Amino acid sequence: MSASATGPAVEIRGLTVVFGGVVEAVDGVDLTLERGQAVALIGESGSGKSVTLRAIMRLNPERRTRIGGEIRVGGADVMAMSPKALRALRGRAVAMIFQEPLLALDPVYTVGQQITEAIRQHERISAAAARQRALALYERVRIPSPEQRLDAYPHEMSGGMRQRAMIALALACRPQVLLADEPTTALDATVQIQILLLLRELQAELGLSTIFVTHDLGAAVEVADRIAVMYAGRIVEEGSARHVVLTPHHPYTIGLLRSRADGALTKGSRLKTIPGSPPDLANRPPGCPFAPRCFLAEERCRVDAPPDVAVASGHRAACWRTEAAHEAFKGDWARAPEDATV
Repeated sequence: MSASATGPAVEIRGLTVVFGGVVEAVDGVDLTLERGQAVALIGESGSGKSVTLRAIMRLNPERRTRIGGEIRVGGADVMAMSPKALRALRGRAVAMIFQEPLLALDPVYTVGQQITEAIRQHERISAAAARQRALALYERVRIPSPEQRLDAYPHEMSGGMRQRAMIALALACRPQVLLADEPTTALDATVQIQILLLLRELQAELGLSTIFVTHDLGAAVEVADRIAVMYAGRIVEEGSARHVVLTPHHPYTIGLLRSRADGALTKGSRLKTIPGSPPDLANRPPGCPFAPRCFLAEERCRVDAPPDVAVASGHRAACWRTEAAHEAFKGDWARAPEDATV
């Protein structure tokens, strides 16, 4: 990541990802990750979050994937990189924490062996020196009895320990960009909080630029400076974490907020859900993809795709009815108890 020392850590323009020539999983995504910043991608399963994340490292299967648009990491054009340049990029400049470490880690090697191998792939140091760094990483991510667990196989570790080991592996070659794909999935609530706090602490301590994929708004607020809401392969709202959560302007963002259990929910009342299902990405409907499920949809929403609208400084939403959506959400607050929290 030496191409640009002052520009954004990651810059994505007009990204499209099509599987099998039919399924348009990502449709024209624009996203900028500034240096030292944490951005959360949120949305339902199938909204294109993980596909976008993998596209940054070109990890989507090449034979059945068509990628368009522009991806730059530290100013370097990822789309133009050779296989050798991509191998140098992965792990060294950009690293990923995968959703399920038990599947991401090789079951026939100890975790320590995998970390030391990753280090030696990118740096000319001895096996002993690489092991010492791996041990230091285990201590940094607070794995108890690090020397003993360095020689453990993935299946010999608990889910929380495996996730910490996955973080250690991601940090092994001192990357500047960290991609985290739902790193708290399948962990219990207490461990989830520990992992989130650890990621936020490491991001601040090491000056990492981070993109964090989640479907949990609470997790997004904990770790992110900015939030980008994805639906049907598009970013429908983006802004600071505070603005997106407290002053949403897209009906889908409002639907996600309304569907959470918080202080505004009284005993015996039902959660508000978003009706219907996400669209078939192999057969996209015209207009706004959220229109069939939207409580504010009108005729033009079903015909014409909405433009990105700047609703505040650094805050945008792709909706024809941003002001109506914002007013509807303000009505929610007016009816909420005084101690309600987002």
